[in-house]
Amino acid sequence: MSPTPPTRRLRFGLPRRVFAQVLLMQVAIAAGVAVLATGLFLAPLSDQLDDQAMRRALAIAQTTAAQPSIAEDLRHSRPTVDGPVQREAERIRRASGAEYVVIMNKEGVRWSHTDPGEVGRIVSTDPSEALAGHEVMGIDSGTLGRSARGKVPLRDAQGDIVGAVSVGIEYDSVRARLIHAIPGLFAYAGGALAVGALAAYLISRRVQRQTRDLAFSDISGLLSEREAMLHGIREGVVALDRSGRIRLLNDEAHRLLGIGDEVIGQSLDDALGPGRTTDVLAGRATGTDLLTVRGQRVLIANRMPTDDGGAVATLRDRTELEQLGRELDSTRGLIDALRAQDHEHANRMHTLLGLLELEMFDDAVEFVGEVVGDHRATAEQVTEKVHDPLLAALLVGKATVAAERGVALWISDRTLLPDRLIDPRGLVTIVGNLVDNAVDAVAGTPHARVEVDVRAADDRTVELRVRDTGPGIPAARRELIFTEGWSTKKLPSHGKRGIGLPLVRRLAERQGGSVHVGEPDGGGAEFTVLLPEAITDPGLAQEATEAPMTTTANTAAGAMATPTKEDPR
Repeated sequence: MSPTPPTRRLRFGLPRRVFAQVLLMQVAIAAGVAVLATGLFLAPLSDQLDDQAMRRALAIAQTTAAQPSIAEDLRHSRPTVDGPVQREAERIRRASGAEYVVIMNKEGVRWSHTDPGEVGRIVSTDPSEALAGHEVMGIDSGTLGRSARGKVPLRDAQGDIVGAVSVGIEYDSVRARLIHAIPGLFAYAGGALAVGALAAYLISRRVQRQTRDLAFSDISGLLSEREAMLHGIREGVVALDRSGRIRLLNDEAHRLLGIGDEVIGQSLDDALGPGRTTDVLAGRATGTDLLTVRGQRVLIANRMPTDDGGAVATLRDRTELEQLGRELDSTRGLIDALRAQDHEHANRMHTLLGLLELEMFDDAVEFVGEVVGDHRATAEQVTEKVHDPLLAALLVGKATVAAERGVALWISDRTLLPDRLIDPRGLVTIVGNLVDNAVDAVAGTPHARVEVDVRAADDRTVELRVRDTGPGIPAARRELIFTEGWSTKKLPSHGKRGIGLPLVRRLAERQGGSVHVGEPDGGGAEFTVLLPEAITDPGLAQEATEAPMTTTANTAAGAMATPTKEDPR
């Protein structure tokens, strides 16, 4: 016997699509509001109709009691079916549309009634309040059923109470008016519901377009994934609204820009301050893979507009890559210099071999002495004036590269720098960038020359001047050259240019210093850097002039040295 397949249970729930969910919820809300409004309208409507019926009955009773002939007929006639009171009461009843008009004496005996059989009998409801002189209205149940009633005292010409008048409005007519009003009310409620359903459909369609017809669970999942992705990637992400205010920053953007969550809601100018980074993120600087410097970081920024008028900017840290690229350029320069030294060394060895073969031994000794003396003069010239080993080694290496390119790198006679710098690596970066730019500017020109003057201007200040004999820099471009990404040089193999001079300015300003460019006597360009807080202890510059160079500095300088060209002066 085969097993009975399990029965499937039908599960009812909200649809998954946002369009259907929003439409269903809004229609349900519109229907609920229509039902609630109808109920709130019907609840007082019944009471209002009852009140209107009771007041109408009271008004008919007051009008009837105001006729003096009725009181006189009541006093001078008997309660009969064809009596004057009965005839007048029936006339009023038919004229007013009331259910009944009952006129009674002070003992509650009816002188009139819709049913002739009730004439002469005691009324079925208590008339005491009306007989006591009070006007009464209410909903009562009598011989004719439930009705809205009004009772007033009946007075004679002297104002004495001789009886009472009771008028009733059939309650079924009141209920009929209520029932008659319900279809119109439902029609209005249905129209309101239809308008609400149409509005709900239009809103749902708009929500559908904006949410790409995703389910709420999908949107929630995407939001969680977005948060995890934004804070997990190694690129900075900055989201801006249509007014240019920051609305989102991921963890990497916090690190790269050096700002916190307190800037969310602020404009870029307020959060980052004026500068190229702000211009790039705000879209005022256009292009792809734009370079900018933020603090000590070299960043690559890209900006993508969004459909709502805002934008998303991404930031990549290129600092390490830029450093590696510069090290690669330096290594290539050293390799070229070593290749040139090897070629020059081979030529010298051939010359020495020829002198020995010609048995010109004295000339050979003199030649060797000159060659060795040139090497020593270059190293000693630098190390005697620059006592910091890193900067001395840099200048010797730059002299080698400059000599290979036909440029004389001259160390000024005024150069004198102690070996107790606060930030020697920063000064090495400044000198290296300025010397590279100067060598590039004069390479290939006649009598190409670069002069470096670095010294202690006072007990705490370092003054650096780098002059060249190149074409110089026009006055209109002397501030532009410090803009990140601006350069007139050919693109290097490792990436973009336009970073060196902005880094020089940033490093100088970090120590409270400054960078200026001008034109020295004789033409060319002259960069002046002042670092007011660059030396550790007061009086150190004077002591450094008497201190011997360390073995490490001599070794590094000697290993990288090559003869510079003679001073053209």
